[in-house]
Amino acid sequence: MNLPSAATLTFLVLTLLTGCTSSGPASSSREPRPRRQYDVAEFMNTTRLYGVSFFADGKRLLGSSDESGVFNAFAFSVTDGSRTQLTFSVQDPVRVVSPFPADDRFLFLRDSGGDENHHLYVCETDGSERDLTPIPGVKAVFAGWRRDGEAFFVRLNERNRQFHDLYEFSAREYGRRMIFKDEVGYGFGPISEDGEWLSMITIRSYSEAGMHLLHLPTGEMRHLSETPETTGYPQCFDPAGKWLYYVSHGGSDFLRARRYHLRSGRHEDVEKASWDVQWVQFLPGGRYRCSGINEDGRTVVRMVETATGRTVHWPKLPAGEMNNIAFSRSEDRMAFLLDGARSPSDLWQIDLATNTAKALSRNLSPSVDPDDLVEVEVVRFKASDGLVIPNMLWRPHQASPKKRAPAVVLLNGGPGGQWRQGYFSLSQFLANHGYVVLGVNIRGSSGYGRAFNRADDRRHAEEPLRDVVEAKAWLIRQPYVDTGRVAVVGGSYGGYMTLAALTFHPEVFDAGVDVFGPSNWIRTLESMPPYWEAVREAAYHEMGHPEKDRERLKAMSPLFHASRIRKPLLVIQGANDPRVVRAESDEIVEAVRKNGVTVEYLVFPDEGHGFSKRVNEVAAWQRILKFLDRELHLEP
Repeated sequence: MNLPSAATLTFLVLTLLTGCTSSGPASSSREPRPRRQYDVAEFMNTTRLYGVSFFADGKRLLGSSDESGVFNAFAFSVTDGSRTQLTFSVQDPVRVVSPFPADDRFLFLRDSGGDENHHLYVCETDGSERDLTPIPGVKAVFAGWRRDGEAFFVRLNERNRQFHDLYEFSAREYGRRMIFKDEVGYGFGPISEDGEWLSMITIRSYSEAGMHLLHLPTGEMRHLSETPETTGYPQCFDPAGKWLYYVSHGGSDFLRARRYHLRSGRHEDVEKASWDVQWVQFLPGGRYRCSGINEDGRTVVRMVETATGRTVHWPKLPAGEMNNIAFSRSEDRMAFLLDGARSPSDLWQIDLATNTAKALSRNLSPSVDPDDLVEVEVVRFKASDGLVIPNMLWRPHQASPKKRAPAVVLLNGGPGGQWRQGYFSLSQFLANHGYVVLGVNIRGSSGYGRAFNRADDRRHAEEPLRDVVEAKAWLIRQPYVDTGRVAVVGGSYGGYMTLAALTFHPEVFDAGVDVFGPSNWIRTLESMPPYWEAVREAAYHEMGHPEKDRERLKAMSPLFHASRIRKPLLVIQGANDPRVVRAESDEIVEAVRKNGVTVEYLVFPDEGHGFSKRVNEVAAWQRILKFLDRELHLEP
């Protein structure tokens, strides 16, 4: 279960990938590939990057890389991409959050074994590390810098585990003072660079929020939602400190960019599209404004000159998702990660003065030929009630009407996730081994309008589950799919939907894989981490209340109906998962084994909700492939 926080209700993912859209099968003309099927170790010998930003000198980039097997902080040269490792964790991932504005220090987060109680650390110029929040059981969230660089803001739930208060930390001595005490359970947005204005939201549902603005010096609170139905998600303050930019439905189906004038209280539109405007940001000096529009699972990035409104055109780039955009303080360089369907995120930069682009890394496994991988296709099918369901298709080279391939229905997390047109290692790995993979954006997924997103509210074992069943029906109509060998696989909320499909439609799929998925919604909702207070009511609105809706939640929870499961099942769980506790998997495994059904169970003692270590992900993907090969009769 991936319940959204205020920061994740809009996706910070930028893309330039153009894709093929169709409503039926792709062409049957196939190149004779792959030349090789890769074992999981060499396939997963990729390097993942995130959190890229410029150091103060503008000559180096800071980011988190897992090239050592665990995410650590690295510095990258903007000249040639050469890298220097800065932290050396061997157990828990280092998640960089920001360099200091005037020197080589930087801030990073680290938890313990995936428990998500992140502490905030500073890495000093001599490489030593200092825990700035050494409080057991407390979760720190970095919230930005003051304009003068003399202080930064941090959210801490030290006083009350349910609520995050806002603190200002000195950038010199690291002393702190509380500047806002939260006793409501707000979701926090950006802080103005002068430290005067704090934006917040009260999350009513996963597609609706009230937006608020607090003037910290006086304590004046403004409620900015223009109508009760208006959703507002703060994005940034303009560098001049005059406007708060936000995205809002404003009565429409798709998000648009708007802004609020801090002095006059005026709201006005900034940018509209036929899809969601996901995010808005400014370059450090305010000369340019960027926005990202989610077009059918690909983000179109737009940059305009603020003074003239002139659109800035990018130099020619390879096809791929452009995400994690960062700018130097001088605004002469732009760095980003380019994530293609057949390549994980590579580090790139653009010289904005000359409008030239340069790749700084190649992160695909050196032993993998990208031509052996597949492009992702956007395909759609019409559900039995007429709703059109969008999906991502990874079709293996070796699949054809003469050699029909087994298939996997792949379910996203959330509720409210979205399969996109970038790189996903499991899909490519399975496709390389001959599986057709259909990533289904069932109703309730984000990116296709508020009505589509709301269509699963309190109906998760009904129409959304029917979408899963009908996804299989679409697959077996394709001439290259073996109709008798189709599995269902999902992670997090998708893991729940996998269990639900095997429980409530026990004859549809031939096997299932549940990765970190809930089996008992009553317990899952009752055991939410205390610091999720800001999204608690939204979770109840989406799924149901664990007391008021107890019978309905029981009816939709696979654990209470596990006797119906008759097809082989693989369950994967992180022992330290704070979102889907281990008991969710322990009990469904025990219950299904009583049916005399094949059940495999893989528990990672050093993981939480997801994979933080490459060695564990390699083991999981290998186990999934072996399980599917055996249960779908592909083993030699």
